Amino acid sequence: MCKVSIDCVEVKVEPGSTILDASKKAGVVIPTLCNMETHEALGACRVCVVEVEGAKSLMAACSTPVWDGMKVRTTTRRVRTARTMVVDLLLSEHNGECGTCFRNGECELQAIAAGLGLDRDTIPGPKLPAHLDTSTAAIRRDTGKCIKCRRCVRVCHGIQGVGALFPQGRGFDTTIGPAFGADLSTVACVQCGQCAAVCPVGAIMETSHIDRVWDALDNPDLHVVVQTAPAIRAALGECFDMPPGTQVTGKMVEALRRLNFDAVFDTDFTADLTIMEEGTELLLRLKSALVDGKTPKLPLITSCSPGWINFAEQYFPRSLPLISSCKSPQQMFGAVAKSYYAELKGIDPASIYVVSVMPCTAKKYEAARPEMQSSGGPDVDAVLTTRELAHMIHQGGITFSSLKDGTMDEPLGISTGAADIFGNTGGVMEAALRTVHEIVTGAPLPGPQGRLELQPVRGLEGIKEATLRVEGAKGDWAFLEGKELSVAVAHGLSNAAEVLKRIESGEASYHFVEIMCCPGGCIGGGGQPRPTTDAIREARMRALYAEDEGKPLRGSHMNPAVQVLYKEYFQEPGSKRSHELLHTHYTARTPV
Repeated sequence: MCKVSIDCVEVKVEPGSTILDASKKAGVVIPTLCNMETHEALGACRVCVVEVEGAKSLMAACSTPVWDGMKVRTTTRRVRTARTMVVDLLLSEHNGECGTCFRNGECELQAIAAGLGLDRDTIPGPKLPAHLDTSTAAIRRDTGKCIKCRRCVRVCHGIQGVGALFPQGRGFDTTIGPAFGADLSTVACVQCGQCAAVCPVGAIMETSHIDRVWDALDNPDLHVVVQTAPAIRAALGECFDMPPGTQVTGKMVEALRRLNFDAVFDTDFTADLTIMEEGTELLLRLKSALVDGKTPKLPLITSCSPGWINFAEQYFPRSLPLISSCKSPQQMFGAVAKSYYAELKGIDPASIYVVSVMPCTAKKYEAARPEMQSSGGPDVDAVLTTRELAHMIHQGGITFSSLKDGTMDEPLGISTGAADIFGNTGGVMEAALRTVHEIVTGAPLPGPQGRLELQPVRGLEGIKEATLRVEGAKGDWAFLEGKELSVAVAHGLSNAAEVLKRIESGEASYHFVEIMCCPGGCIGGGGQPRPTTDAIREARMRALYAEDEGKPLRGSHMNPAVQVLYKEYFQEPGSKRSHELLHTHYTARTPV
């Protein structure tokens, strides 16, 4: 261990740790704009410079390794002057427009400038011409606000393996964006929003649907319903200074009522419905391969994540036949709301306006896809991210922390614990296997201490594998007796690409694969509150597992409202009507 002094606070850290690592252990805050957890230090922004005893020049805390006996000062005049100059130069090129910027009050550059006492631009000079890119359904770019920290580049390349954004030019003329200054719509961007999640300023944002939702709520001719994804309830509280992982389901429901939605429903309802359809699809594909001897369309790959679907269509078109034909829970909900719910309530489907609250920017893109109009028009009319809902709650003058707990409306607000864990990487896999196992064997999925948990698919490891041996298979599914089902889970598109390459090369053979676009799954989505570190992801994951454990029903097939839906409307999973409303198709597209 190395003994290091940070502002006279002595700490011991592992060899190879950086000054920034040591400062965190010492409880000393060193500002930084380019640093990213789990990424090798870039040292580009120079905001984190510190003074090290014996060194001639200031050193970047994020990229300088410690040595035993190192003494560091972070608040000397020399350090403060250097940091102020760096931030002042950034501000001189930055088209801030802070008063009207969506990031006002949540901007990292703004916070650092305030901490340094910078209350005005003191370095006059030219600014690069700004370009506003609104060419995609989900992402909005404003190059005038970009500070060239390269966080977006690193997450797009390193985590997602997409590479839609690049630094171009040199010096003052440097810009960050698609090649040749093109718009995002012209390149293979999957609209996952991970770039927006890590951008420290307002240069990359989700395309806001707030105004269209307010317009719908103000229209007396519309019946406006809202659905909330499972990951929202574990993260929304962070926007109101609550600790990560605080469960705010009830307060969220009450806030939505205060915003005057006509009905508050739960995407968890159609997560349960998804499991019924997708679980049946898995069993039918297994039967086709193992009994009928047909060319197997295995593994079955989940289809809930629109960023992943966009990625597959462009980069792995040969895998499209393996992807489940099920729509995502968001899109199933829209179709059910404008058909079954409309009939149940005697409402003209054309007057039903469906709003989604999602952790994902790509859900905006998904809702706009032409395939998602099985109800006569768009199944989903508007999509809010977690951050956008928080803004609407602030705009509504609602004191979130003091709200009483509300309850979802019926019937589309009834759900099981299996649906709650959809928000976590591995959650769709675990939920599906709970139901499939009970359909096949008549018994609950075995787990530790008799609990319905599949531990090998949980956690933040990038690629997870598990084998489930079927024992006690009965009736039509007796052919599965003694079979070992091999499953895999991947989150983050670089990991997804690795799994697909293994499948295509024959290196790996699976029966069922879950892929989520964002690190950690939906709890780490591009529309979630900032920042999203691994510690925050883990806290959100624990919250969803706790919500699951607290539900009396923990298998999707047990949802009484879903059972009624099949009895009165769909008859059975995979029926003609369910295929018309709940299933879709995907198309190979060539990356630009």
